[in-house]
Amino acid sequence: MPTHRRSFPGDPRELHAARRWTRAMLDGHPRSEDAALVVTELGTNAVVHTASGHSGGMFHVALTVSPLAVVIEVTDSGTSDTSPQAQRPTPESTHGRGLGMVAALTNRLRIQGGAPGHTITAELDAPLRCQEPMPQPARAQGLLP
Repeated sequence: MPTHRRSFPGDPRELHAARRWTRAMLDGHPRSEDAALVVTELGTNAVVHTASGHSGGMFHVALTVSPLAVVIEVTDSGTSDTSPQAQRPTPESTHGRGLGMVAALTNRLRIQGGAPGHTITAELDAPLRCQEPMPQPARAQGLLP
């Protein structure tokens, strides 16, 4: 399984580059759009809540790809006072939904690390392919003129 790695400057404008890079690395994979959303949300958390968003800060993305799954790892630069966790925001809250959305979208989510940096690993299983071929329209089968 190939693993693609890239580091991004901790600037909110770089989140678009991270999303675009993720789509390019997963071109044609059935979970590429979901993976791009996960990278954007986790990258946003790194930039907003950790030293990744400070001057000279970085966040790091690793994508391990197979036909069966995509494993995404986003590592921040640390020094956050809190550990990442899904929140329960009120309807009026303007933030706090990202990690909960990632948890709902992924099949497995793991958070590791501490003050020197957190790595969040999100796994997206690929959808199962149909075992039986789709029926062909009558015209394609040669039954209709």
